[in-house]
Amino acid sequence: MARQPVVAGRAEQLLGSAVVATAPVAGGDIATAVKLRLSSGRTAFLKTLSTAPPRFFAHEAAGLRWLAEATPSGGVAAAEVLAVDTDCLILDWVETARPSAEAAGAFGRALAATHAYGAPCFGLDVEGSGGSTGGGAPRVEGYIGRLPLPNRPLPSWAEFHAERRIAPYLKVLRDKDIISAEDAATIETAAARGPSIVPIEPPARLHGDLWNGNVLWAAGDRVVVIDPAAYGGHREVDLAMLALFGLPQLPQVMAAYHEATPLADGWEERLGYHQLFPLLVHACLFGGQYGARAARVAQRYL
Repeated sequence: MARQPVVAGRAEQLLGSAVVATAPVAGGDIATAVKLRLSSGRTAFLKTLSTAPPRFFAHEAAGLRWLAEATPSGGVAAAEVLAVDTDCLILDWVETARPSAEAAGAFGRALAATHAYGAPCFGLDVEGSGGSTGGGAPRVEGYIGRLPLPNRPLPSWAEFHAERRIAPYLKVLRDKDIISAEDAATIETAAARGPSIVPIEPPARLHGDLWNGNVLWAAGDRVVVIDPAAYGGHREVDLAMLALFGLPQLPQVMAAYHEATPLADGWEERLGYHQLFPLLVHACLFGGQYGARAARVAQRYL
């Protein structure tokens, strides 16, 4: 590992510890990632984005800390936040290992415990959410990738899903002519049928962006999660995202989860319904056929 003076200096300002070496880390498509070796012998992970939108890293750090509240009760481990500022986030380094069946089982049970730890509402009860940040600019309540994530609470999951997770992204896709009017109407109609599709459950503590890349298989048969878009929602959402983008040892994870906290009958048939949101997000970010794919999935629930 060499030492990048500018990156090292920024980290030293926030950590109050000397950085003896740095090395670039591949994989991120938004921020620049760097591995840090500190004079204390500790290794850390820094991600930085000089043009980060308002509270971009603060929301991520808050999400990690919120998830970590459940860890002492058996919940999944979240990467430890070492420092955060407007332009960067520094986390404890997680040394990865090969996925094992033992780790998968432990992850399934831990994820069930995190969900069961609960949330106060569907959404995030953030003071001032829905208000403004000065100069009339709307307050950002979270992010999913680079996109703003509306999190103002609503009384039920069905309402929250339709109004906060489907409608805003359909509007973006319509405004940019990325989705056809017919496909948008199909998705809207399916979303409105939420009360007859999804069983009523209390708000679960969700990671919110739980795809394979945000699940780190660590040494000692542990799993550590990163990059959350955390909020209170229906617990099947996290499971649906794991299934949508694939995960090593997924059957073992699902079996352990279901054994720890049984899912309502028909949960496997509902996974597609919960996948509408991440598919729309991908359509907004990457275009392509994600919008049409979401419409095909939505057709099953009409």
